[in-house]
Amino acid sequence: MDTTILGAVAGLAAVGLVVLAVAWRRDRSEQRSRLLALDARVRELEERPANAGGAAAPAGADPAIAAPPPAADLGAPGVPLPPDAGAPARASRESDLLADPQTGLFSEGYFRVALDARISAARRHLRPVAVVILDVVQGLESGRPVPADPKVVAESIAATVRDADTACRMDDGRFALVLEDTPENGAIWTVERVRRRLAEAAPGQTLWAGVACYPAHAFDSDEILSQTEQALRAAREWRQDRIEVAIAP
Repeated sequence: MDTTILGAVAGLAAVGLVVLAVAWRRDRSEQRSRLLALDARVRELEERPANAGGAAAPAGADPAIAAPPPAADLGAPGVPLPPDAGAPARASRESDLLADPQTGLFSEGYFRVALDARISAARRHLRPVAVVILDVVQGLESGRPVPADPKVVAESIAATVRDADTACRMDDGRFALVLEDTPENGAIWTVERVRRRLAEAAPGQTLWAGVACYPAHAFDSDEILSQTEQALRAAREWRQDRIEVAIAP
């Protein structure tokens, strides 16, 4: 009797594990589908050609963010459809979601989607990706540091990174970079070039940077962001310019 009961319990436990595994796979599949759909939308907006009256593209990227006005479609032979009055407003909202209005760099929302896509591509092609978070202040020596002028910082970043890289301004005012096909030493040199340009453009600023790389320090976007944040916290302990690299697990 005891053996029969134990067998039944084991069978029910196995069925429960199978159900949980199927539900987990479904949730992961749905999450991945949403991310892929959003990334496809982002790529579609990037690839649309610019027009003379459109919004300027974010620094560090050639494609325009805002889409051009749609051409008139014909509903019936010789009868054009009425214009879509909401199209300009939608294009403006999409541009606001993708770009930081103050600096012209990409937004944090775009950064998070782009990071997932870049790491997935790097995993497929076996290439490294570096992630950098920058915090720039002025007046540190006086004991009253305040955030640096975001436009000046954005200009130094845009003049340094490549077209393939992604430069963003985060919601909290910091800056983030996704550097394609870039290992640890390449990321350090990129940040150093940004620091030098910034020192020439606006002396008296202090730059702290945290760097983490796929696959050296992490294997997914959440983990690599966590490692980058830890490195930045270590850099901020210094009262001078400092670049800190994540510690490999």
